[in-house]
Amino acid sequence: MDLGANTPAKLEPFLLMSKSAKGAAAAKLIHDATSASGVFVFAELLDMPNIVELASNPQHSSVYSLLQFFAYRTYPDYLQHKDSLPALNQSQTTKLKHLTLVSLAMEKRILPYAQLLDQLQMETIRELEDLIIDAIYLDVIRGKLDQKAQQFEVEYTIGRDLEPGKIESMLTALQNWASTTSAVLATLDERLELLKRQAKTEKDMTSFYETQAQRTLREVQDKHREVKLTRNNPAGGPQLKSGPTAAGLALAERQKEKEREAARERERQAQASDKGKGRSNDENVDSMDVDEPEGKGKSTRPSTDSAANSKGRKRNRF
Repeated sequence: MDLGANTPAKLEPFLLMSKSAKGAAAAKLIHDATSASGVFVFAELLDMPNIVELASNPQHSSVYSLLQFFAYRTYPDYLQHKDSLPALNQSQTTKLKHLTLVSLAMEKRILPYAQLLDQLQMETIRELEDLIIDAIYLDVIRGKLDQKAQQFEVEYTIGRDLEPGKIESMLTALQNWASTTSAVLATLDERLELLKRQAKTEKDMTSFYETQAQRTLREVQDKHREVKLTRNNPAGGPQLKSGPTAAGLALAERQKEKEREAARERERQAQASDKGKGRSNDENVDSMDVDEPEGKGKSTRPSTDSAANSKGRKRNRF
């Protein structure tokens, strides 16, 4: 429930009675309304015809002025004019202090205890805190008592009656507030748009850097595989599964050329070896045809020519 939501309803009985009350009865009605619990707005009662008549009555004009103080003024204002106003009872004093607290809360959110003690003419902090707590229970104000910082932090408060002649100043204040709010909103919109553009630029740059980093990483990995292949397979080896780069193709071509050169070298060595073996065999045959000297070292096996000569001599004898 909003603060002060029941205040107009609590004023309604006094409005009905004011239609028939005149003179002293109307003055007594004002005393009753300003003393009644839960009644904190009085503008409608001030506009009632029988109440307005009191302003021109010398006997009761001070009572009408007192009602104006409860509607628009504060407790320090009453103290300045108390000689020309009726005395307050305890209920009226407490209510006017509650209304003064509301007026102060409408001006500032943080109310120091020192200021409240001075404005409300109270001697101890205990009395001040009791007054604030009563106002909170009456739904006049909401806030937090900060005993450590010696201050009252206002969260919400009811509104008071608007004094005649101040509507224009309030409208001006509202227009200034609306202009300031519009300027702040426009500035916030521009700032949000700038932040959006910056975020998009940063996102694009991040994407670009990530793409470049991935490309560089792939190139480094390919180069690493090529170097590793060269170190582990200097004479050639299995091709990489991934597509070789230009440097890889050149390296593979050099390896193949080395293989072909090695094959040609082995073929030349084989041919040279075969030629060497052929010359060795011819030398061996030539050495076998040389006549060895008589005596030791002479072969005991008869040669083919000597055997043939022996057979010829035998046939000549017959």
